[in-house]
Amino acid sequence: MPEELNIGRHVLVPKHEILPKGKVDELLERYKISPHQLPLIMSSDPAAKEIGAKPGDVLKITRDSQTAGEAVFYRHVVKG
Repeated sequence: MPEELNIGRHVLVPKHEILPKGKVDELLERYKISPHQLPLIMSSDPAAKEIGAKPGDVLKITRDSQTAGEAVFYRHVVKG
């Protein structure tokens, strides 16, 4: 039987993590936005599914960047 695929460990998949409620509030206050103004990610996305993201969560995605070293992006999880 083949080994189960772990999408989060693939070299091309950036680190995804669910942002705690307190950090979400800080993020939204900092940018004076509401969650629906963030870019969206579907709960059926393989990386979101793997970490157990549910609609309403906010994900922090950390990617390597050649110019900045590290780039952080946020996504609002929606049903899908």
